[in-house]
Amino acid sequence: MRFLFVKDYREKYRYFSVGPFYQIQVKFSRWKEVWEKARQKLMLLPRKILVQEQAFEQVLQAKGNQVEILYSGRCTEQRIKVRFFFFLQRQRTKHILLLIGEFILLPISGIAAILPGPNVFFGVLALLMITHWQALKGINRLTKKDHVFIPTTCLEKWEQAIQHKREDELTHTLEKISEEFDLEHLQKILWK
Repeated sequence: MRFLFVKDYREKYRYFSVGPFYQIQVKFSRWKEVWEKARQKLMLLPRKILVQEQAFEQVLQAKGNQVEILYSGRCTEQRIKVRFFFFLQRQRTKHILLLIGEFILLPISGIAAILPGPNVFFGVLALLMITHWQALKGINRLTKKDHVFIPTTCLEKWEQAIQHKREDELTHTLEKISEEFDLEHLQKILWK
């Protein structure tokens, strides 16, 4: 399983998997209509967040003890390992705080059951909690795995174009990255 660890347009690191984007699959037979509406609401979240959450979830299915992470190669392997370690720690803290906040909001969303129709508030909150919980489990498992960092030239060109603010090269480089790694709508993840 391969993942990308690269800076976006605002020079913040993004972590996502190589391959096509997939929809979050949650099936509950009794509340299927509620869950479908909540899932549609959840898909309105920015693609940057969804692909990162899904990449963390995919680590749970990864076999073996090694995870290949593609990066630009602009800094040494030791430095990128340190950056990735701190990135994972920030993500772990963020997910724990989000889960605490969602847990606090859960009883309040249950009160919305009084309203007629399906309780979409509870459904969306439950889907967010499931997504954040799985991502947190993936982050914890990812910290225990061996990270193999592989430099890639197209990611290096992307980060150089960002650093020098060359917007004419950005779209061309994004297209190359999309083709090489079979990624759709990459501009929504790495660019504006």
